[in-house]
Amino acid sequence: MRHRKRKFKNGRKPAHRNAMMANLTCSLILSHRVETTVAKAKELRRWVEPMITLAKDGSLASRRRAISRLQQREAVRYLFNQLAASFQGRPGGYTRILK
Repeated sequence: MRHRKRKFKNGRKPAHRNAMMANLTCSLILSHRVETTVAKAKELRRWVEPMITLAKDGSLASRRRAISRLQQREAVRYLFNQLAASFQGRPGGYTRILK
């Protein structure tokens, strides 16, 4: 049985899937909105929310974890400098999916 085995595969190998999600995450961070499928958007939410939580922490270790996950320094810089301040008082639920 596949109980509690939620994994977004979408016919891609793990390296391709991770690269796709990292690129979508950076696009969402930099442009505040992306247009994609509902399945990818639901998985993207699982990537973006922890990144914003890391940015709210603001430590050097958090920044290094974000850089290693996203691989784009300008997106991480924008996330930590501008985006984290706007979500500082919010405990979670940073993203919305619009159909």
